[in-house]
Amino acid sequence: MKNLIYIFVLGLFIYSCSSTKNRDFNKKEITANANDTVRIANDSLEYEIIVIEPGFNLFINSIARPRGFYSQSYLENKNIFLVQEYNNRVNQPFNYNPNLYIQAINYDNSVDYGYEVNYMLYNYFVFFSREYNQRFSVPTRI
Repeated sequence: MKNLIYIFVLGLFIYSCSSTKNRDFNKKEITANANDTVRIANDSLEYEIIVIEPGFNLFINSIARPRGFYSQSYLENKNIFLVQEYNNRVNQPFNYNPNLYIQAINYDNSVDYGYEVNYMLYNYFVFFSREYNQRFSVPTRI
């Protein structure tokens, strides 16, 4: 009888250690992706930037320099070089990870995209380089 009680207590202990909650991890993953999607669009110029990157929304709201810190011309000049470098890496899938450099960015330096688009694009490159430990060769003085 004494052994039966020990076995019952041991069984109860093992049962209590198991998870009783029905967790749906796919549902949490979908909501995380929805919160990390940033979309910027301007219908008059017919451009759109959609950034679907986990952690970018947190980065832009807490770590990135605030809007107005850089001038628009500074951001435009940086983005010209960053987009060129990024697109070069997209075109070289054997030298650079094709899972990181998926699609080329269509950025025309003769179009005035405005401050917000240039700000977001520049900060995406800052986020991308920090998150994936990528270094872009961009001149420091333009």
